[in-house]
Amino acid sequence: MIPLWGWIKRGYLRLVEPIASLLVRYRVHPNVITTLGTCCAIGGGVIYGAGHISIGGWFLGLTALFDVIDGDVARRTGLSSAFGAFYDSTLDRIADAAVLAGLAVFYATSPKHASEPMLVVCLAGIVGGFLVSYTRARAEALGIDAKVGIMQRPERVVLLSAPQAFFGLAFDGWVLAAIVVVLTVTSWATAVQRVAAVYRATRPASGVAITPPPHFSRATPAQPRAALKSK
Repeated sequence: MIPLWGWIKRGYLRLVEPIASLLVRYRVHPNVITTLGTCCAIGGGVIYGAGHISIGGWFLGLTALFDVIDGDVARRTGLSSAFGAFYDSTLDRIADAAVLAGLAVFYATSPKHASEPMLVVCLAGIVGGFLVSYTRARAEALGIDAKVGIMQRPERVVLLSAPQAFFGLAFDGWVLAAIVVVLTVTSWATAVQRVAAVYRATRPASGVAITPPPHFSRATPAQPRAALKSK
């Protein structure tokens, strides 16, 4: 599974390399690329909400290149920054939520496929997606690497676009429903895995010394450490 995903990712990067090179040549700011990608994700969510599942899947799949190349452009233009990383992560959350919100609207309004249980699953998926991001960010604020779990963001992006593009509402919508359920369950499972990883790292018996940031308390989230990283 992991080698296959790595092969797909490398192939996609080679495919979009000419576009990235063009953006680098014209010095397009990576934050602009990130913003365009988020707008496209919101547009994809609107398409889903209108019931055009297959079209929405293809649209999200094609515009996902913005999410892939912004970091590459940031590195190659020397425009990587702490704010850029923060901005990218923030807009990623908006993009993920917008797509699932569109599916929630679809299940709430579709004359044929309306389903209260699937509406609840979509809402749970939105919460799970935020938890995946929050648990990692909170762990990093404590000095712990919690990049673990079965559902990282690239996998979420693929699940939110590729199956819908190829299958749409095939088999009376059961393929779409199964994908949404898998996405939601694995998101929550990833959040639980990260909580467990932080628990193990903070146990006295683990031998890992954790020094909380200044003014840290359980009630008030600590300020995350500024970490320069590529978008």
